Amino acid sequence: MAKIKMSKKSTSIDMTAMCDVAFLLLTFFILTATAKQQEPLPVDTPSSTVKTKLPETDLATITIGKDVNAKDSISIFFGVTGRDVRKRTLELMAQKYKLSFSEKEMEQFALIESFGVPIQNLSQIIAMKSSDRNKPGFQPGIPADSTDNQLKEWIYNARIATSEIADKDLNFAIKGDAKQEYPSVKKVMDMLQDQKINQFDLVTGLRGKDY
Repeated sequence: MAKIKMSKKSTSIDMTAMCDVAFLLLTFFILTATAKQQEPLPVDTPSSTVKTKLPETDLATITIGKDVNAKDSISIFFGVTGRDVRKRTLELMAQKYKLSFSEKEMEQFALIESFGVPIQNLSQIIAMKSSDRNKPGFQPGIPADSTDNQLKEWIYNARIATSEIADKDLNFAIKGDAKQEYPSVKKVMDMLQDQKINQFDLVTGLRGKDY
């Protein structure tokens, strides 16, 4: 009995729907992505195999690095998550140092993730563009010596602001340069412990186990 020959037809797949979905996803990720801001105090963090992730909210980061404008000096920067917390922290600091900031300055400060200037010069930094204020070496750092320890006050008032707004305790992380001498980091640690903050994270870069 003769076999019936089936006619061969070319196969084709309509990719229109898949292309539409791909472009929709691409558009979504582009529109929702946030560009990484330039760090005003870039540091090369030490390497570690620890993979603990820092909390995304209720976190204050203290960055310690070399002052590029001074040979034997360090710069300390401070940043806290949450726009409302930043704004409330600035209000408390203004009360402490008897300064006044306009509502517009408050709103602009709430957008700044990290800064490193004496509070008396903060208005000048707030008024600048992000690209200008974040130029390495432009901000000298927050005073943290025995005669004018503004860093201690920022820590204290940020904790109060977080407690008032989020009803939570503020977490702390220290981000130091790998080449930074230990006494500089210990100075910040002692400052935290003086305020009964005995748990904090050290920010490191990830390395392989066989490094």
